[in-house]
Amino acid sequence: MAAEGDAAAALSGFVLLLDPHTCRSRCSPIPSPHFDRLDALPWQLGTRCRPSSSLRELETSTPSRVRAATYDSINRAHRVISSPQLLADLAAALDEDGTGAASVAAAVRDANKRTALHFAAREGRTDVCRFLIDNLRLPVDPKDDDARQLTPETASFLHPGETPLIHATRQGHLHTAEYLLDRGADPSVATNLGATALHHAAGIGNMELMKLLLAKGVDVESESDAGTPLVWAAGHAQQDAVKLLLQHNAKPNTENADGVTALLSAVAAGSLPCLELLIEAGANPNIKAGGATPLHIAADSGNIEVVKCLLKAGGDPNICDDDGLKPIQVAAWSNNREVVELLLPVTSPIPGVSNWSADGIIEHTLAKASEEKSQLKEASSLKSGRSQPVVTHSCSYFLVSSEAKQRSLEAKSRGDDAFRRKDYLVAVDAYTQATELDPNDATVLSNRSLCWLRAGQAERALEDAKACRALRPDWAKACYREGAAQRLLQRFEEAANAFYEGVQLEPENKELVSAFR
Repeated sequence: MAAEGDAAAALSGFVLLLDPHTCRSRCSPIPSPHFDRLDALPWQLGTRCRPSSSLRELETSTPSRVRAATYDSINRAHRVISSPQLLADLAAALDEDGTGAASVAAAVRDANKRTALHFAAREGRTDVCRFLIDNLRLPVDPKDDDARQLTPETASFLHPGETPLIHATRQGHLHTAEYLLDRGADPSVATNLGATALHHAAGIGNMELMKLLLAKGVDVESESDAGTPLVWAAGHAQQDAVKLLLQHNAKPNTENADGVTALLSAVAAGSLPCLELLIEAGANPNIKAGGATPLHIAADSGNIEVVKCLLKAGGDPNICDDDGLKPIQVAAWSNNREVVELLLPVTSPIPGVSNWSADGIIEHTLAKASEEKSQLKEASSLKSGRSQPVVTHSCSYFLVSSEAKQRSLEAKSRGDDAFRRKDYLVAVDAYTQATELDPNDATVLSNRSLCWLRAGQAERALEDAKACRALRPDWAKACYREGAAQRLLQRFEEAANAFYEGVQLEPENKELVSAFR
């Protein structure tokens, strides 16, 4: 009986894709009476499969019902029917115009324009993929190609432009990927952000998939928004994947749009094995991105073995970051004493530090940090000297001087300029300065959340989005920011809840409505 229940749930997920309320206008409308014909099909288990409620109906429902319906819809929408024969029967039952089951299956897409083939590939259902391609003649490489209809801000997340092969690869389904490639799937097709199947295979460290794709001639230097497959592998601490890509002549010093290389990614991930492989391949240990070198990043994290490896490879401990700090000062700032002691003999004395010892550097750096913090509080307070936040409606509102507000706007402007250049980490730094000067500006938090998303840092994006919503609970965009971050984390129920709450605040916002669906 459990298997029958699974089949029914999977079927209802496919029926959800056929709901006219969740299909795009370019799909053929499906009259509601056709659902009565489902009675004649062999999966009736006492409860009839029904489509989800329309958005308008949801808007008049209680929040608890909405969440329940949303959760149920998400579960159903991401499961694939367990029997190709049931899928064929369903498609035939929905063939109102007599154009054939293949036409029905080809026309049906969800709100993100994913076909049944996308869902089958995602779940590793090679048998269903075979039926859809061999029997119904569905194209093997369908992808979203309508992102241009949306703003650049939302296109990448609402319509990522992923093919079934990319879905299968990201989930590690080797046999499904083999079948799709055998049927002509193009392994070089990239998403709207430039990621190919090889990027995803490298990110999860699936060697068999990587070998399969490399054998098909996929370019190891293909650039995504976050970098090459080598950057992905290093950033996920996938040692074997890094080794394989280097064996296929991946360039260790290729930079992404933010100047990030595979070595920087390995250091950020704290992966000593990946770092050693990259250095052996000739990676530059003094590359600078986001204003910092690999030594700065390692010193901040306190990873002593990574620091040792970088120094041995020629990492320069006397290079300053964009704040004028050397790696030893960054280590002292984070109170990483062991790193400070390691860097002390190879670092040139810093003006102003009278006691050139580990204790002296840490004491000097922390004192300077405390002084700067006090100055920031003073700049953010009114002339009366008040620096404590005023609590109104369970939300902290900070008293900010006009001077601090002006400086915050200047920092925000720098962040906006960096964002337009796609220098997302530089933008994050500028927005951080802005929000420290004026903690009341929700727009800055919203912008920084988007930058974190573009940089692939979903957890940080979510943190900023929640802070933004706390400042402005009635702002629909803040809801959208949270939903986008939750979606990137694949927390689909939470994402749908956030999008729905945004729709409640701004029902005419087409992007929010599309995201919720």
